[in-house]
Amino acid sequence: QVQLVESGGGLVQPGGSLILSCEASAITFRFYAMGWYSQAPGKQRELVATITNGGGTRYLESVKGRFTISGDNAKNSVYLQMSSLKPEDTAVYYCNAVRNLGWRLDDYWGQGTQVTVSS
Repeated sequence: QVQLVESGGGLVQPGGSLILSCEASAITFRFYAMGWYSQAPGKQRELVATITNGGGTRYLESVKGRFTISGDNAKNSVYLQMSSLKPEDTAVYYCNAVRNLGWRLDDYWGQGTQVTVSS
């Protein structure tokens, strides 16, 4: 059974930093594109950052220069380094793994981890 387990969320003051981690099990990590999504109360889930199995990255405009996504194939893990956090970054952050085989889309989600930015 595929599992994505996030950790590292919490309460942080504006301007602070957090590192989110997502460990995947039962998938061959390097075959998947990995992403972090956020969902604030009353809002739709949105893509924050992605990293392809080739190492290419893409970011939501509002987090560029502040967040960094990285992966570790050996640990089957993906990370989101978050710095210069703002109150508007407050959300539940979800890890996603996706692989498009053409005839089938494998799409997995973690349970989410809460990030609260507040003084």
